[in-house]
Amino acid sequence: MNDRLAPNALLDPSDTFAERHLGSDAEEQRAMLAALGYGDLEELVAATVPASIRQAEPLRLSGLDDERPLGEHELLERLGQIAAKNRVFRSLIGMGYADCLVPAVIQRNVLENPGWYTPYTPYQAEISQGRLEALLNFQTLVADLTALPVANASLLDEATAAAEAMTMAYNAAKGRRGVFFAAADCHPQTLAVVETRATGLGIEVVVGDPATAELDQRLCGVLLQYPSTDGRLHDLAPVAERARAAGALTIVACDLLALTLLRPPGAFGADVAVGNSQRFGVPLGYGGPHAAFLACDERLKRLLPGRVIGVSKDARGRLAYRMAMQTREQHIRREKATSNICTAQVLLAIMAGMYAVYHGPEGLRRIARRVRLLTRVLAAGLERLGCTLPDGPVFDTLRVELDAERHGTADEVIARAHTRRINLRRLGAGALGITLDERSDRHEVEALWTIVDGYRAPSFNAGQLAVEIGEEPPPAPHARDGEILRHPVFHLYRTEHEMLRYLNRLERRDLSLTTSMIPLGSCTMKLNATSEMLPVSWPAFNALHPFAPVAQATGYRELIRQLETWLCEITGFDAFSFQPNSGAQGEYSGLMTIRAYHRSRGDDARDVCLIPVSAHGTNPASAVMAGLTVVPVACDERGNVDLADVRAKAAAHAPRLAALMITYPSTHGVFEESIREVCDAIHQAGGQVYLDGANLNAQVGLCRPAEYGADVAHLNLHKTFCIPHGGGGPGMGPIGVKSHLAPFLPTHPVIPVGGPQAFGTVAAAPWGSPSILPISWVYIALMGGRGLTDASRLAILHANYVAHRLGGEYKVLYRGERGRVAHELILDLRPFKKSAGVEAEDVAKRLMDYGFHAPTMSFPVPGTLMIEPTESESKAELDRFCDALLAIREEIRAIEDGRLDPVDNPLKN
Repeated sequence: MNDRLAPNALLDPSDTFAERHLGSDAEEQRAMLAALGYGDLEELVAATVPASIRQAEPLRLSGLDDERPLGEHELLERLGQIAAKNRVFRSLIGMGYADCLVPAVIQRNVLENPGWYTPYTPYQAEISQGRLEALLNFQTLVADLTALPVANASLLDEATAAAEAMTMAYNAAKGRRGVFFAAADCHPQTLAVVETRATGLGIEVVVGDPATAELDQRLCGVLLQYPSTDGRLHDLAPVAERARAAGALTIVACDLLALTLLRPPGAFGADVAVGNSQRFGVPLGYGGPHAAFLACDERLKRLLPGRVIGVSKDARGRLAYRMAMQTREQHIRREKATSNICTAQVLLAIMAGMYAVYHGPEGLRRIARRVRLLTRVLAAGLERLGCTLPDGPVFDTLRVELDAERHGTADEVIARAHTRRINLRRLGAGALGITLDERSDRHEVEALWTIVDGYRAPSFNAGQLAVEIGEEPPPAPHARDGEILRHPVFHLYRTEHEMLRYLNRLERRDLSLTTSMIPLGSCTMKLNATSEMLPVSWPAFNALHPFAPVAQATGYRELIRQLETWLCEITGFDAFSFQPNSGAQGEYSGLMTIRAYHRSRGDDARDVCLIPVSAHGTNPASAVMAGLTVVPVACDERGNVDLADVRAKAAAHAPRLAALMITYPSTHGVFEESIREVCDAIHQAGGQVYLDGANLNAQVGLCRPAEYGADVAHLNLHKTFCIPHGGGGPGMGPIGVKSHLAPFLPTHPVIPVGGPQAFGTVAAAPWGSPSILPISWVYIALMGGRGLTDASRLAILHANYVAHRLGGEYKVLYRGERGRVAHELILDLRPFKKSAGVEAEDVAKRLMDYGFHAPTMSFPVPGTLMIEPTESESKAELDRFCDALLAIREEIRAIEDGRLDPVDNPLKN
């Protein structure tokens, strides 16, 4: 206790959130600064961040008081008041989203468990076996239910998955077939994302009725919805047969729960199946995050986007799991990559897979049978009440044609439903869409009859009609034959006790932030505080349907507006779009915004994107997806972007120059002195500057990207702003833009957002994955401008302290003009290959023996380790990590001196 406090100081909270978030206290900071030769943090920052880009005034955020910051409980109470402005109705809107019951054992032990939500992507298989097994469960579930042999470990959302499948079809045709057909009865958001993606790739999208459309040799693929967006079940086998005859791939967007009863896509000729696994135990979340899926025929597996988990054996012959095939292929292949997907939806895929493990095939089929029976009962009652429904089988969705005289218009019925806190879908002036789900029951069905019939109570009830129509399987050819989910994992854990132990067993096989620091360069694995995570489970945030009327989401709109204001103040940009639901999606969106801007000025020819050779691999992949031609820019011997090469290439390509993509601080972990000159050179040639926000954690409160020359940037909210990495997703990659680009921000076909000249749509939901935005809101609100600035300063201090401690034994590859690194550093291990036969991978694996996740390996320079300590780690943890690397250096020295065998030693075994 500080006894020197003035009495009035005792009226305020005894500590602040910032003191809990920041890992080292004042005494530890002084010790680290002394080791570096500085008197205070400001001296270090002045030696690290170029004076030419430092922001003039301290960071002050609207509505936040740095002098009296809110405590965690007080802040959560305020957020609760905002959340209460959302009105959670029963949404029977459908369109790819259905409410569900999240098993409590999964909610508590996966969604709300830092052992599951704080790990990084499972690139290090040895310390990721739990997640890898859980993801294999998800892949097995998807492959089984779709009857296609290869499935990936999740994608961002159903619409994105459909767009990725279109790209697969285009690549399978080697670009020789440039037309893609999409059924008009696909979900509107899916069609919008597919059409947007097609523009960058030069694909022509034709939308129509597949039953009557001509499917010819120009087609690379055909997209079908099963069941259709308004619930109809068509026999799609003839369409698939015609597509195959034309040489096109058949892609089916489908519903996993329906597939427990319906003939799977692989059985009627589909080559690819996509969809959303949300209804398998994942909250609606106002649109996300949810795990999409993509499964395909064996012959297409090399074109499959995203991650694939494979089964292997370890050195002792035991069963083990690893990431297979295109592991980080977008980083390796760059502009030749088939996709820019980096962040997936691992945490949500694990939840969906565990939902199937929890219920097993019998439980899933029982849920599906119940939903289908309730839907048929609802349909029978509506027909008795004078409504007209299409002929043919259904699963969970009905298109209801109203009798205007008896029922009124669709808007009038929807208004009546609102009085009962129910949302329905409008399909026209006289037609409704109604989708039932796992939460539906007989009372809801009877309430719907009453609402549709003008509050008149029917003369029958659900029980009577259920007996009359009876339960029957889907008619031929729609019924599924044979068993589903035969793997033992879907049969072993029927009791909660066993399920709990299974989840815990897998969790123990992983390394997460609950175990130790995860010092991954460029990934910013900082604290994901409990108070930030709590609102994710609040029904006021996670139970809204993404297409609920905007009047029911007042709290969300307030939170998003406030978050946008804060991010604008932090970055200097004028507007943000929250639609991109990953960093790579943000890159793509930013470049598409730039392209739309150029085209609005008649500059259609601007299609060249300059990208430094040190850039993230997703940068060139995103540029190609946006229809741009990548021109590499050189780096000098100190790792800086070569200013002379930038100027030369900007001048050489000036008539065609669209943009420069640049990461700042650089991917090499340095604040480059020439960043303003680089941006000026691009602007003088008529281009725009796209800034990759991966390294924003070194800038907040110190400099603003928009002020030193960036026109657009994506922010990794799952890095700088504390959304957890979730074992490889979820993420959010909103883009900030200057005012001249704001009119071109992405929109949405269901709920208009973005600018009046929007380039298109990039995600299935209007605001991407909004249910995780409260995490970043809480982080910023609790830290305030001063706390955020201190976080940046401390991130720089910690990285420089690590560089100082290790610099005597390892070569720090790149440093700034005054010998300082930014918030991360690169250790050069290449000399040890010659001196001891030791490579970066050996050091990475050995670090696991010391209880640490390895740093980023061989990126951006082969044979190196890139370390980012973040501001959240204590000096004790930093020292423990440095001690481990120094001990490993002694082991290398023992090999060099002949004291350890060059083959049989701890680094090799």
